[in-house]
Amino acid sequence: MVRCRDWTWCLAHDRRDWVHLRLCLTCGRIGCCDSSPGRHATAHHEATGHPVIRSFQPGESWRWCYVHGTTG
Repeated sequence: MVRCRDWTWCLAHDRRDWVHLRLCLTCGRIGCCDSSPGRHATAHHEATGHPVIRSFQPGESWRWCYVHGTTG
């Protein structure tokens, strides 16, 4: 499996195989969820330490804290 750099790279290379998108609340970067092949949201957290994401899906407002492993 080829892991792409982020969701914009996926779009530029005609990949649309993500399942859901997540928004980093520290810097605003958007990445795909862990059910997606790229797992960009978690990769971003691991690379930066940014602790909290929220769903970027319409109608969803939950958040996830990687540090505490909890939703809010």
